[in-house]
Amino acid sequence: MATVELINVSKSYGPVEVLRDINLSLELGEFVVFVGPSGCGKSTLLRMIAGLEDITSGELRIAGEPMNDVLPAKRGIAMVFQSYALYPHMTVFENMAFGLEQARLSTDEITGRVHKAAGMLQIEPLLDRKPKQLSGGQRQRVAIGRAITRDPRVFLFDEPLSNLDASLRVETRLEIAALSERLPETTMIYVTHDQVEAMTLADRIVVLNGGNVEQVGSPMELYENPASQFVAGFIGSPKMNFLTGTIAEARGATTYGIRPEHIQLSKDKGNWSGKVILTERLGSDTFVHVQAEGIGPVNVRIEGRADIRNGETVHLSPDDASVHLFDDSGRPLHR
Repeated sequence: MATVELINVSKSYGPVEVLRDINLSLELGEFVVFVGPSGCGKSTLLRMIAGLEDITSGELRIAGEPMNDVLPAKRGIAMVFQSYALYPHMTVFENMAFGLEQARLSTDEITGRVHKAAGMLQIEPLLDRKPKQLSGGQRQRVAIGRAITRDPRVFLFDEPLSNLDASLRVETRLEIAALSERLPETTMIYVTHDQVEAMTLADRIVVLNGGNVEQVGSPMELYENPASQFVAGFIGSPKMNFLTGTIAEARGATTYGIRPEHIQLSKDKGNWSGKVILTERLGSDTFVHVQAEGIGPVNVRIEGRADIRNGETVHLSPDDASVHLFDDSGRPLHR
């Protein structure tokens, strides 16, 4: 059964249309990630589901019930913000219990829910501390724990990891993935601009562009079969190489796309030749930027270390089976 349904949902601020005719059906227990560039409408869409933004037209249903005019507190959702939004004068326990107290639950029920959520997130030793005594990652876990105590039908995450450093982002991302496994009856909707988060967390990804849904699918569906040049360029890191001119025209296309990991680099022979203009060594991978003769700049991903020097002449061989071809409107052509 669909937990969340959006039927021809649009959002306008005066004459400015931010979202147009959004149609989505999210299943019970699904982890769905909204991605897209800044200003594409992903956070606005999340806030409309939460009830923090009005819906201009269309209908929102949660568990089959119309929600357009239902107050946020009555929708059975819990939202985690990027800013944590913890009360600084309250302890961790009091922050997590506050919403339950407002709902007039019994003391035993509140204590049980708080300790259960704290146990899931391994923050029980922190229950007597105040937010200023916590690290950023610990504060975010408290914010997530506060949402868990409400036992929601739907979890909404609005870029919850954007304020954390790289190592804490990885650690907290793993905790959110584990949380999804522990709560199989709870649908989770997650907004991010970080495609690594999207690819590793999502059952399905919704790619938004300019207020429209560009494509919906599993991470690997979007990676292997993008519905547009926009999706092809947005999903995948480093991004796909897009080449124009004779190389595309020879294939009957406007744009020839090939991912950096689908190009072989050799010092001896290959389909294309060029000079190395930059080498990025990341330890587990090496990214080699090549100015290919008659083609243009091409980025190649090599697993592990590579003995490549800037200014060196190299040869490139793309995997023909992995080429993506696009027409002048950015739509895919058959290979």
